[in-house]
Amino acid sequence: MGYAMKDSLVTVFGGGGFLGRQVAQALMARGARVRVAQRDLATALRVKPLGGLGQTQFVAADIRKPASVARALVGSDVVINLVGVLSGDFEGSHHDGAANVARAAADAGVQALVHVSAIGADAASPSAYGRSKAAGEAAVLAAFPNATILRPSIIFGPEDQFLNRFAEIIRLAPVVPVIGANTRFQPVYVADVAQAIANAAENPGVYGGKTFELGGPQTYSMLELNAWIAKTIGRERSLCAVPASLASLIAMLPGGPITRDQLAMLGSDNVVAAGTGGLADLGVTPTPMPAVAEKWLVRYRRHGRFAGRVKA
Repeated sequence: MGYAMKDSLVTVFGGGGFLGRQVAQALMARGARVRVAQRDLATALRVKPLGGLGQTQFVAADIRKPASVARALVGSDVVINLVGVLSGDFEGSHHDGAANVARAAADAGVQALVHVSAIGADAASPSAYGRSKAAGEAAVLAAFPNATILRPSIIFGPEDQFLNRFAEIIRLAPVVPVIGANTRFQPVYVADVAQAIANAAENPGVYGGKTFELGGPQTYSMLELNAWIAKTIGRERSLCAVPASLASLIAMLPGGPITRDQLAMLGSDNVVAAGTGGLADLGVTPTPMPAVAEKWLVRYRRHGRFAGRVKA
């Protein structure tokens, strides 16, 4: 069913990023040795202080290159793939790269493979992002049928590019344009996702071969989310829903705030599908966003941490 994580070697592709650092910490707390594999190791070094002496290893790897992947996971007991991009080479990162990791994991005979995809992975998705995520999942299961697939909604946490991005816009702009105002999200706390990944990695006999969608306990429309952030940071703002026609024009601008593919993604809600296994099935109690987010969003208040608390 499961095995002792202590002293196991877990290779985490993309382990130096926002989610990766949390995953590494969750694994090391269980006694695992963690090998962080990614193209740019500069950010990965932030993982080193999170564990004990000898618990961390680092290797440069590009999942789009099979030989690079095979070298990175030599001697691994468990493999976790967190690599994902919001723009650029979707096929290379989400499809071909995922296939390379799964094939190498199968060839190496590892005990467990956890592949992190995303809600919205769908071969019929209007976005290249969603289609590439679906292709990646299919390739992973073809090469490693007992892999666990995890699809999180938007992940939030102290270093995210989600709540912090909107909070910075709200802090600066008296009128805040909101693209995809009615699209609904189910934001999920980064520490919860990390624990779910660690649980899946530790129990392939229970979770292997299954797909789970990870969302928090609350759903918000994009407009509601921005309103909540504005209230939390004490900024009274006019929120303006951007019409679809104008949003399409904005998405065509080079270097604009949103790409055409990201706009296509906003055409569908990003919430857990009914009847799909989720955090609770992986042994994790979802954390409400208001319970933790104010701790770091306070820096966007007019007087920072010295400002008064938000009244309910």
